[in-house]
Amino acid sequence: MALIPVLTSVFQERREWSWQTILMGCCFLALLLLSRHISMKKPKLFWVSAGAPLVSVILSTLIVFAFKANSHGISVIGELPKGLNPPSWNMLQFKGSHLVLAIKTGITTGVIALTEGIAVGRTFAAIKDYRVDGNKEMIAIGLMNIVGSSTSCYITTGSFSRSAVNHNAGAKTAVSNIVMSVAVMVTLLFLMPLFQYTPNVILGAIIVTAVAGLIDIPAAYHIWKVDKYDFIVLVCAFLGVIFISVQEGLAIAVGISVFKILLQVTRPRTVVLGNIPGTDIFRDLQHYKESTVSVPGFLIISIEAAINLLTQPISMKGF
Repeated sequence: MALIPVLTSVFQERREWSWQTILMGCCFLALLLLSRHISMKKPKLFWVSAGAPLVSVILSTLIVFAFKANSHGISVIGELPKGLNPPSWNMLQFKGSHLVLAIKTGITTGVIALTEGIAVGRTFAAIKDYRVDGNKEMIAIGLMNIVGSSTSCYITTGSFSRSAVNHNAGAKTAVSNIVMSVAVMVTLLFLMPLFQYTPNVILGAIIVTAVAGLIDIPAAYHIWKVDKYDFIVLVCAFLGVIFISVQEGLAIAVGISVFKILLQVTRPRTVVLGNIPGTDIFRDLQHYKESTVSVPGFLIISIEAAINLLTQPISMKGF
């Protein structure tokens, strides 16, 4: 899923390119971006951006069906089986030669799923200005997969693309997930034949539009102004996800963040304090040069970090 192998494969298989697919993809991508721009400029027209993906799916499906575009190079979803997944609790096994391997794989997959889910949650929490509780996220993901393992579902977590589409559609609360689940159930039971002519390119255009709205360049610039080290973490995570994979990108970011914490603990920032005349308040002499004064005969310092380990006593002689 890295960027370079994907682009290499795309350009190596130029004979599989279809100008019809490229044209349809660009047109609907422009339509979706335009609807999003309108909703951002005029919040009262939020329904334009919310309804644009559904309108795009219906319109593109009708175009493919009317002009038989699937016979001219446009890839479609094709015929899909109807119905819900069958129960699978009777197939669960807790013994056998593969149990140890399943436990190891499950632990690894669970850690990655939890990390990705919390990362996605915090991304949208920063946009919507709310907090994510890691314990609740872990419980939710665990219960979701326990129930899913009994109903023929694969391991799931907080999907970045689906969350982006949900956010772009204007969802505010978890009720949107209930509505979406009911809609998916009705679709699986009754509407699957209608998607036979839906082009794959329109699904890609919807995801690209939703994810593009999550790129916050001003926030990255603000991080650069506040803390250069945090900006390095941001860039490494971004490049790691783009050029390697989500797991490696997150691992790189976490590793650099841990190194930063260790660096701050072992080499904490130390400042010299001075008194603000007429008060008992002490502030950094470097930041408050005009309003603070040194106390004669004393050197007052502040260590801006927790003291975790002292290898030897500190002598205060001479102060």
